[in-house]
Amino acid sequence: MNATFSGGGPRGLLEDMTSKTFTAPAALGTWAWGDSGEAGDGYFGSELTESGLREVVGKAHANGLTLWDTAAVYGMGRSETVLAQALKGYDRSEYQLSTKFTPQIAGDGADPVADLLQQSLDRLGTDYVDLYWIHNPADLARWTPLLIPLLRDGRIKHVGVSNHNLEEIALADEILGEAGYRVEAVQNHYSLLYRSSERAGILDHCREHDVTFFSYLVLEQGALTGKYSPAHPLPEGSSRAAGYNGILPQLQALTDRMGAIGAGRDASAAEVATAWALAKGTTPIIGVTKPEHVDGLVRARDLELADEEIAELEALASAADVDTRGSWEHEM
Repeated sequence: MNATFSGGGPRGLLEDMTSKTFTAPAALGTWAWGDSGEAGDGYFGSELTESGLREVVGKAHANGLTLWDTAAVYGMGRSETVLAQALKGYDRSEYQLSTKFTPQIAGDGADPVADLLQQSLDRLGTDYVDLYWIHNPADLARWTPLLIPLLRDGRIKHVGVSNHNLEEIALADEILGEAGYRVEAVQNHYSLLYRSSERAGILDHCREHDVTFFSYLVLEQGALTGKYSPAHPLPEGSSRAAGYNGILPQLQALTDRMGAIGAGRDASAAEVATAWALAKGTTPIIGVTKPEHVDGLVRARDLELADEEIAELEALASAADVDTRGSWEHEM
C-alpha cells in the first residue's frame, strides 16, 4: 500500500483543519547514515560521503521518493544530522520526515518525549516532523499520552508505533483516541525471512483499520540482496556481518531464485525482495546509501510478481529455517 496520511487532528474536527497529506510508495531508510562513513566501521560498515548522500537525495526526489525515515538512536543523532545536511537547499514542503522516540534513551526531565523530539527537530533543522514513532513498546502507557500535546501544537503531524504487537497497538490507539487522535502507522520488521507481523494478524489489522504498515529490514541488512554469499560475505567488523554471515549458506537457494526471477525483467534479487514487500500490501523502508539503490527501488516499484512466484519465494524462505529477529524485538 502507498503511505497516505491526512487528518492528524481530532476526528471530529477533521473537516475544519488543514493537515499535511502525502503519499509514498516507499520510505527511504537512513539507519546506515548513522555510521561514521569509514569502511567497515559502524553498524552497517558503509562508506559514506556528504557529496554521495546529496546525490542520493537528488536521485530520490527526481523519482518522487521524498519520505525519509530516521531515528535519534541511529548513530545517536548522527543520522538525523547527516540527513539534514543532505536535504539542504530543498524547501521543507518538498520532503517528509519520519523519526522516532526511543524510550531507552529518554531523560529524567519533566517531559522526556518533548525533550527528545526537540533534540531531533534541532538536528533535522525543522520545526515539525510528519511522522513520529514510539520506537518500541517499553512503558507504553507512560509515554503515549505525552505525544498528545505535541500533536496539538503541530510539532508532530502523525503518530506511528514501531515493534509493537496487536495488544500494544490497540493500547496506544486507545490512549490517543481519548484525545481524538489515533495510531496511523505501524513499522515492524517484515521480510521474506521474518513474517511474524503477518502471522500475528497485524497486517490484517492495518488493512481493516486504514493503518499504513511500514516494513523494515525487507532486505535483511543486505543478506537478501543477492550481493552477499558464503564466498562474498558482508563487511567484516560490522554488526550486520556478525548477525548474517553465519546464515548465508542457508539463504543461497532463496537468493539464487530471486536473482533468476529478476533476471528476465532487468531486476536484481534485492528488487524482487522489495517487490514482494510491495505485493504484500506494505510500504517498505529501503536503506539507500548509493544512487543506484534509488534506481533499484524505482524498478521494484514497477515490478509485479505472480502469485505462484510469491508462494515459491515464501516456501524457499521457510525452508531456509533461519531466525532473523533482532535483539531489540519481542515476539509478535
